[in-house]
Amino acid sequence: MKLKSIPIFIINIIGLIVFSSCDFINYNEFHLPIYTPADLDPDWVDSSLKNSTDPHVVDNFEFVNQNGVVVNEQTVKGKIYIAEFFFTTCPGICPTLIKHTKKIQDEFLNDHDVLILSHTVYPKHDSVSVLYAFGEQHNINSEKWHLLTGAKQDVYRISRKGYFAISYQPDLSDEGFIHTENVVLVDKERRLRGIYNGTNAHEMNRLIEDIYILKKEYQL
Repeated sequence: MKLKSIPIFIINIIGLIVFSSCDFINYNEFHLPIYTPADLDPDWVDSSLKNSTDPHVVDNFEFVNQNGVVVNEQTVKGKIYIAEFFFTTCPGICPTLIKHTKKIQDEFLNDHDVLILSHTVYPKHDSVSVLYAFGEQHNINSEKWHLLTGAKQDVYRISRKGYFAISYQPDLSDEGFIHTENVVLVDKERRLRGIYNGTNAHEMNRLIEDIYILKKEYQL
């Protein structure tokens, strides 16, 4: 009986060593993916970008935040940021989205490497003053979390071609509207590193973990 147990003991020890080694390697070498259009569901990718195998980089942009300050690609230069879409009078997914995003603000409140960009999809209503009042109501720190408004075509273009946040061609008519729960993680080179359901608490907790992973990647 003892003789039979020796090989099993040795195998278990070898397995433990191999497992520990693999775990160590994975922990230290793990990186978030750098998404290309070809990696994503084709429904979410604009036809002009489909099948591209190059890392997707968000185009230059310019919007105005709740303080009336211009926010553009220079604002996020050298920053990790998340991008999402909402509107202040939304009765559906937006309250949950804002609540979950507030956790991200609070987690990284004193971390100058992390920003949040929330774009209103209803710029006709959500003026600078409306966004400011909304920010005050929800204790949003305007240095960390930018509530953005701008021309409708610019907001809808970046939602579709910049962040792949909607799975359809947006309607730019007065009746047109977009609605998306997608929250996108963007790195310091404006590349897409993760896409999350902003109404799902588990996914937003994973987003927080992924921000820490991305920060570590830049420290290596």
